[in-house]
Amino acid sequence: MRPRTVATWLVLLAAALVLGGRLESGPLAAGPEHAEAVEDRVVRVVDGDTVHLARTGRARLIGVDTPEVHGERECFGPAASRFARRRLRGRAVVVRGDVEPRDRYGRRLVYLFLDGRLFNAELVREGYATALEIRPNTRHAARLAAEERRARARGAGLWSACSASL
Repeated sequence: MRPRTVATWLVLLAAALVLGGRLESGPLAAGPEHAEAVEDRVVRVVDGDTVHLARTGRARLIGVDTPEVHGERECFGPAASRFARRRLRGRAVVVRGDVEPRDRYGRRLVYLFLDGRLFNAELVREGYATALEIRPNTRHAARLAAEERRARARGAGLWSACSASL
């Protein structure tokens, strides 16, 4: 290889390493418990509890579980996905993490704040999701559990539509 070609490849490799390190060392990478809030935008809603964010990438909402729409559809899954899509797609959000930055599928684990309110809690409050506590990511677990109790008592969303399967 010519020296100029080698130098070009070395510069490109160094740039890729620097950019790769910067992407992985963002505010949510080093332990979200220390992370400040990050502004982002929802590019795509995959389902009720998984989104693609412009800066953060593929993200899973912490502390909630919406019925599935991929594979074997579950009761209220399509409704939960439509609700999330209607509320989030294209919107500016604030993203915060918790203790573990990623799940076993490599998705960022996040709390989403829409218009200053915790969207994760809105999903549960409106009956589109159940509270799901997975340690150590429990910053809002008590609040989400309380929202679930109230939604269940009111028969909100899946609590009235899917009672036989819950």
